[in-house]
Amino acid sequence: MQKSKFEFEPIKKDPIVIELTRRLLDFIFSGSIQPGEKLPTERQLQEALNVGRSSIREAVKVLNVLGILEVKQGDGTYLTKADSGLLLETIEWGLLLGQKHTMDVIEARHDIEIAIVKYAAERGTEEELNELWSILEKLKVSTKSDFVELDIAFHVKLAEMAKNSALKSVLLSLQSLLRTWIKTVIDVAPNTTFSYEDHYDIYVALADHDPEKAEIAMKKHMGDATRRLIEEINKEGMGK
Repeated sequence: MQKSKFEFEPIKKDPIVIELTRRLLDFIFSGSIQPGEKLPTERQLQEALNVGRSSIREAVKVLNVLGILEVKQGDGTYLTKADSGLLLETIEWGLLLGQKHTMDVIEARHDIEIAIVKYAAERGTEEELNELWSILEKLKVSTKSDFVELDIAFHVKLAEMAKNSALKSVLLSLQSLLRTWIKTVIDVAPNTTFSYEDHYDIYVALADHDPEKAEIAMKKHMGDATRRLIEEINKEGMGK
């Protein structure tokens, strides 16, 4: 049997899932696999790494939640395509492995969004409010798959309205991760009404040019989204 191009040293270090996840990241960053290409099968990884399939599945789940891998049921696991904004150079993915580091990023996103929305309430123009309303109108009638991209567009528009280049850059650097997190929350929700209503309340506060009201609305939105996200992350095994 021909030797495969992917080779790893056997895993020895604990906790095994975290170490395995880091090893898969090393494999991805090495250039052995290109965006959009399929990863080795579970059986191939099991043989190469000398670990159980359950550990491999847990590691893949972690990278799936982080938006680095895409699991296609019945087909296989793929490296996310480059045009989805993987941001391999701007985010140190290793820092996101494990519950503590994931929570750090979630917490940081919360504070960034609060700062953005307060500035947006003060600095947003009528033209920008009209553009935000247009996004909101589409959110109201969108499918779940379209909702994710519109949700991202809503938050990016807020960052533009804030007119703070540093905050906008930070938010954009997290865009791929936000897309994955929003999809994780929306996919398991019975509908998108709860999220639309949160976004509507944010818009009303911005239209009133009321920073305090905007902050309250965003905190509620972040609280709802964070709670649902953490529930799903724990189900995926990242809370272990």
